[in-house]
Amino acid sequence: MLIRRFAMTAVALSTLVACANPDAAPPAASGGAKPSTESIVSSVKKDDALAAGLPPAIVSAGTLKVGSNIQNPPNNFYAEDGKTAIGSEVDLAKAIAAKLGLKVEYSDMAFSSLITSLQSGRIDMTMAAMNDTAERQQAIDFVDYFTSGITIMVQKGNPSSVKGPDDLCGKGVAVNLGSSQEAYAKEQSTKCVAAGKGEVTVTATDSDTQNQNQLRTGRVAAILNDLPTAVYVAQTAGKGEYFEVVKADPINGGPYGIGVNKDNPQLSKSIQAALQALVDDGTYTKILESWEVSQGAISKVTLNGK
Repeated sequence: MLIRRFAMTAVALSTLVACANPDAAPPAASGGAKPSTESIVSSVKKDDALAAGLPPAIVSAGTLKVGSNIQNPPNNFYAEDGKTAIGSEVDLAKAIAAKLGLKVEYSDMAFSSLITSLQSGRIDMTMAAMNDTAERQQAIDFVDYFTSGITIMVQKGNPSSVKGPDDLCGKGVAVNLGSSQEAYAKEQSTKCVAAGKGEVTVTATDSDTQNQNQLRTGRVAAILNDLPTAVYVAQTAGKGEYFEVVKADPINGGPYGIGVNKDNPQLSKSIQAALQALVDDGTYTKILESWEVSQGAISKVTLNGK
């Protein structure tokens, strides 16, 4: 996946570090929409049995050191004060820590530094919209917690009645130039034509503002983007009055993973068990629903996809 861009509002842009381009380092985003999740996270109680499985060093510290690249709404970004980390991942990290009887200490760093910081012991885990890939599994372990993928964003009210990929046949879509969304749109167009339906007219630009203007004015029926990014744009552009995300499973979905040092399997298993407990008791779902990203929810927490 390449660098995606998203709109903080209809007219102001920031850039987003995509999970597979760790060398990009755009400016931090702040001031986004903040749902009320404090009561959900604060209700999580320590599970003594799960906490007993933690490595002694973590128990002694009483803190789970989390590394992230805090500029990725709605996963993780700064509140209006420019200092407080918020987002769906931040809430999940706090809930995992609470289940294990720990506090959370965040370190904001370049995406490209996350894996080396794990390996050096500077941090205990990463949670930064990082895809769990076979290549990265050579360096670190992953506790998978979310499924992302391509999502369809439409005008508020969905006037073009787009409910899934097949409804794009004969319609126009906007995508970021050179992105995986552009490649998918062209693949879908080929399928539409083969099925005797109209082609998908693909407009690829390097401007999210331009893409959103085309959708708002009806020149295209949809925009294709990553799930969390599309959700955030829909929440914030025009104060949530311009767009909405089609409720469907992510297209070409893949897992986001919590990164853990391979030399610390005990911690990986503790995090996996704590997150599974949060899935089972509904806390996980409540957090994702609060941030409107429940389409990426999982039911079984896996370690390296197994």
